Order: sequence, then structure tokens, then C-alpha cells
Amino acid sequence: MSTYTPKNILITGAAGFIASHVANRLVRSYPDYKIVVLDKLDYCSNLKNLNPSRSSPNFKFVKGDIGSADLVNYLLITESIDTIMHFAAQTHVDNSFGNSFEFTKNNIYGTHVLLEACKVTGQIRRFIHVSTDEVYGETDEDAVVGNHEASQLLPTNPYSATKAGAEMLVMAYGRSYGLPVITTRGNNVYGPNQFPEKLIPKFINLAMRGKPLPIHGDGSNVRSYLYCEDVAEAFEVVLHRGEVGHVYNIGTKKERRVIDVAKDLCKLFNKDPDASIQFVENRPFNDQRYFLDDQKLKNLGWSERTTWEEGLKKTMDWYISNPDWWGDVSGALLPHPRMLMMPGGVERGAEKDDSGSSECSGNSNQTRMVVPASKIGNPPNKSPYKFLIYGRTGWIGGLLGKLCEKQGIPYEYGRGRLQDRSQLLADIHAVKPTHVFNAAGVTGRPNVDWCESHKTETIRTNVAGTLNLADVCKEHGLLMMNFATGCIFEYDAAHPEGSGIGFKEEDMPNFAGSFYSKTKAMVEELLKEYENVCTLRVRMPISSDLSNPRNFITKISRYNKVVNIPNSMTILDELLPISIEMAKRNLRGIWNFTNPGVVSHNEILEMYKKYINPEFTWANFTLEEQAKVIVAARSNNEMDASKLKKEFPELLPIKESLVKYVFEPNRKTAA
Repeated sequence: MSTYTPKNILITGAAGFIASHVANRLVRSYPDYKIVVLDKLDYCSNLKNLNPSRSSPNFKFVKGDIGSADLVNYLLITESIDTIMHFAAQTHVDNSFGNSFEFTKNNIYGTHVLLEACKVTGQIRRFIHVSTDEVYGETDEDAVVGNHEASQLLPTNPYSATKAGAEMLVMAYGRSYGLPVITTRGNNVYGPNQFPEKLIPKFINLAMRGKPLPIHGDGSNVRSYLYCEDVAEAFEVVLHRGEVGHVYNIGTKKERRVIDVAKDLCKLFNKDPDASIQFVENRPFNDQRYFLDDQKLKNLGWSERTTWEEGLKKTMDWYISNPDWWGDVSGALLPHPRMLMMPGGVERGAEKDDSGSSECSGNSNQTRMVVPASKIGNPPNKSPYKFLIYGRTGWIGGLLGKLCEKQGIPYEYGRGRLQDRSQLLADIHAVKPTHVFNAAGVTGRPNVDWCESHKTETIRTNVAGTLNLADVCKEHGLLMMNFATGCIFEYDAAHPEGSGIGFKEEDMPNFAGSFYSKTKAMVEELLKEYENVCTLRVRMPISSDLSNPRNFITKISRYNKVVNIPNSMTILDELLPISIEMAKRNLRGIWNFTNPGVVSHNEILEMYKKYINPEFTWANFTLEEQAKVIVAARSNNEMDASKLKKEFPELLPIKESLVKYVFEPNRKTAA
């Protein structure tokens, strides 16, 4: 059996999970090899994964994207690369259902750039392409022989389809240009350093937090799991003994149902499986089984070493010892996470030299290569988020900026007008946000009556502009948090005043008394076609700033007369921080964004009198009397906030929230 000895290896995606274990192993075991690692530091990468290698003289890290042809060509030439181990990819199936274009860009286009660079430079002696067992598609439940390397590729989800497409390019470059390619297809891998969007680290992190373990469907899906160090050894074997032009499965015959994985972890954490396991909605398509024939790799001398029990215990112990390795992972721990891929990446654990370079090397005597650092790269312990907020001059938009400052979240306000697509694109490219908040809109000057005589202006912003922003965000794989209104409903026979029966998220709007409400109902219906939008129905917003003329309490305390009708309302001091948490969790769809319950005008003014001004008086008038002094009708309703309350159990009922967040902080009377 012939062996191959590399000199200068480029490993892509090496700050990620599997590749970091491979890189650390090669740096440690082969001091004569120079290991150059390239990673753009996306959400699932972490420079700390490479800590064991960073002080080694044969190690160099470069921050960059494999999609940059200039950078890849430059690296191959200046580092005299003769071997590429290509791990860089978007890999999480759940993400691929919501952001498939990003998978095409990274997994297919990025691979193509690498291959073309290899062809142009003509110096590569090995190109090891890392693929997945999912390219084979689903294995029959009763199959006793696994998929072998010549089996047909039948991918069933966007992720595996892009990996199969990349394989076709690799094979074509091997045949057309004689590129010395080798492809691997591996089973699931687990172990330390893995970003907790994957099953095992997710379950461990949830168990550490005392939360239920969500299982897609009934948990009968079967998977094969290999411990990371065994997989790193497999790549070491393929690197040195693999034959050019061949494919190697990296697998195990030991299969486990997802439900059994959860039960094994419950046992390790001394938890009751019946109480700890929660069954949730399945993926759009969830392959029942992947089963590989790994005999070809075994013939090269590799074999699995780590038992399931040993590997699972090691993995659990690592996460318990390193709870803050990944920072805030709340979004990844959801049953169906949608971690939005971030242009420019997240520099967890990155360090900068004086020149602003994002390169680090274990050899201080080497000629240093300067790669321009991303302007939005985050230093260690900084927020992995960056928000782009529209509505700077608005009340909610201004408060969002203050909240971001308080929470240490980088943010910028959008400069473009919502109806101008080119300006929105310029904002996206300049800011490179992880999330977009839309708090812009026309509500009227000073109130919704203005919209009745300015209908085209209202449509332009509330409908065309909002749809424009949603569409631009979708094109860029960005979640848009959209502040909408609940003033699209009014009490009716099915939802009578005082009944406690509120309008739910799925109910169709029934109020068209104002043109403002018409536009908001219209755009809400159209936004249902955008899976990247989270619509927050705000009602009669209130804050602790009683001097703000937009505050509902400030308004009614200055009126000579008020109607007295119970309504759902939004306490911004409590709910705006929740909107930020919703963004972190990548929640989507329509949400009634109000505190549970209702409160009437008189009840609020009684509180005002009790806490602020004991001498305060007011008078009531009827809806009929009110109609004589306003142009457009006003909406009165109760919103069902049970969906929001289920997601955020700490959410207070409206009257309790008023006391805690508004009246107690402003109390001027004796307690």
C-alpha cells in the first residue's frame, strides 16, 4: 500500500467542529507538516477550538471566505500548498430548509472556487473533499448492508443536495483536469467543541439547563454516531493512505434511535426520560435511516476505537466544564433552530494584531500575511449579533437602540427609505446585520386621522416599503422583526367585550374603520408569504416615560374626555426586551405582542391618580360622542396573548405590568 506525505496543508473550515479536531491532531502529530487553516468564522466556528495548536510553530490561521478566489489563489501560492482538506460548509439541515441559497453559495460555489484555484495553480497533489452520508438519501429500514461508495446519490434535503452537487464538481475536476481528488462521506459525529445546534450537544446543553429535550416526530429515526477523535484519525488515514479518485465512507455499524440517544443522556444526568423528553413537530422531511458500508476504509487500517458510553460521557463532561464556550446559544437550543448565516462571521476567540490582520501563526519569525479584517468581526466575548434598525426617529425604534446599547448588542440605524430597494441593499451590504428590525411606518401626524387624507403616502410606507424590506431580507437570509399593530380587530359577536375571548394570531382582521388599519391588515396578510418575517402586533403602547406624547397614558391624561373600554395593550418596558430575545431565538410568524388580559381607560387613570396625581380628574364620553370629534374610527379589542405567554412564561398580565414597569417607577404619592 503506497503512502502519501504532504508538506503544506490547507484545511478549510478548521475553526469548526470536525476540522478543528483534524487540524489539532495533524499539528500535534506531524511537526514537519505546515498546517494553514482558513475559516470565515461563521456562527458555528470558534477560534478557541484551535487553542491546542495556536502556539505551535507549524500552525497558521487565516480568517477568510473560500468564496474569495483572490484570497484562495494567494494562499495556495504564498504558502506553497500541496494538499487541501476541504471541510468548510454549511451543515445543519434545519437551516437549509429556511436558507437554502446560502447552502448553495457556501457548499457548491465555495467548492468550485477552491477547485478552480487548484486547476490554475497546478501545484495540488491531494484534494480531500469532505462530504456526508446524507448524499445517499434514506436507507431502507430492513437493509442489512449499508450504502457503499458506488451507491447512487439520492439527497432528500437542500443541505445534502448541495453536498452532492459539490461532489459532482469534485469528480468532474478529477476527470477533466486530472486533479488528484479523494472524497469522504461520513456518519454523524459528536464530541467536545461542537456547536449545540446538533442533536447531542443540544440535548446536553438543555439537560444542563433543566429544560426538556425536544425530539422531532416520534424519535424512531435511526442514526450512526462516531466520536470526533475517531473521525480525526480516519482523516489522518485517508490523507496518508487514500487512493486518488476514490471515495471512502467513514461510518459505524452501531446505530441508535434518536429517542434512545435522549434516554441515554437522561440516564447520565439522572433525569426521568418520561418527564424530560418532549415530542415536537417533525422536519419537512426527516430521513428515517442512514447506514454505511465502511469496509473500504477499514481495509486501509482504520477502525472505531471509542465506545458509545465512553464518548457520550466524555462529551457531557466537556460541556459541563465549558458552559460558556459558545456564549449565548439560546437560538440553537430551540426545537427547530434557524441560525441565520452571518456575512463576515463571528470572531469568537479571535485576536487581532496591530495591523488589523485576522491571521495568527505559531511561528513569529514567519513573514506575516495581512488579510483585511471584517469591519463587523467581534472580539472575544462580544455579542454574536448585529441589528439593523429602521425607524430611528420613531418611538419604538429609538427605544430599541437604547436597549441594544444596554445589552451590548452592536446596532446601526438604516439610512435608506423603505420604498427604495437600492438604498436598502446599500444598508445591508454596509452594516452586514444578523437581524433586521422594522419599527418604521406611518401612524399619522399627530394621529391616524392624518392617514385618511394621505392615503398614497400611507400605502407607500406601510405596504410597499414594508414588503420591500421583507423581500430584501429574504434575499439575504435575514430575519425581519416587524412591528405591526393589533388595531385590525374590533369586538364582535364571537369576541364580545368583557368575555375574555381574545383574537388569536390566525384570526382574520375584521376592523376597517381607518385607512391606517386597512394598510396594516393588508401588509400583514401579504407578509405571511415571507417565512423570514416575525410580525409583532403591538397595541396602544405604553412605557415608563410619562413625558412622551406618544405614550397612551400621556395621551389620555391630557384629554378632556375619554371613552372607557377595556383593551389589550403593550407595555414596552417589558415587551421590547422580549422582541430582542425573539430575534435571538429566530422566531417567525405572527405574534400578538401584548400583555395578557385587558385594562380600561378608567382603570389606567385610577392608577394614574393613585400613583402620580391624587388631584387628577377626568370625564367619560361615549363612542358616539367620540365619533363626532375624530375622522377615523378607533379599534377596540382583546388580543389572545397565550402564544407569547407560552414562549415567555414570565410575561406579566397587563395590570401587574403597568404597576411594575410604569407606575411604581414614577410614583409621586406616598406608598
